[in-house]
Amino acid sequence: MASVLVLNGPNLGRLGSREPDVYGSQDLVALEALLVADVEAMNLPEPVTVDLRQTNDEAELISWLYEAVDTKTPVILNPAAFTHYSYALRDAAALVTKAGVELVEVHISNPHARETFRHTSVISGIATGVIAGFGFGSYRLALRAVLAL
Repeated sequence: MASVLVLNGPNLGRLGSREPDVYGSQDLVALEALLVADVEAMNLPEPVTVDLRQTNDEAELISWLYEAVDTKTPVILNPAAFTHYSYALRDAAALVTKAGVELVEVHISNPHARETFRHTSVISGIATGVIAGFGFGSYRLALRAVLAL
């Protein structure tokens, strides 16, 4: 059985209640249900598991990226605040793509339409692709992309 890791960084565990005008009113449970339903609707020849995780801990997120390298599991990554400054996370994400595994950076909002400090991502340059600004649709598009690759 194939799997896709959907990794979420700090504060995303508060989706649904944190700044709903920016991030919407749905939580990670709703996101996981959407992604699982999308996989089922695709009628893929091989079953695919959506493994959605969230942490506020940079080290844990890095460990999950190592796991993706070791298991050759594609990653959908919303690094959240780590996007803008975590070179340690960037280096771990680079290991994923250098291993030939897809890694799509996603953002619920469009960072370029927000505060200036959010305009720079240390992850984008090593990601397979970047999708931002479509709410949970960013994850859904990323899922289709990694399954198509």
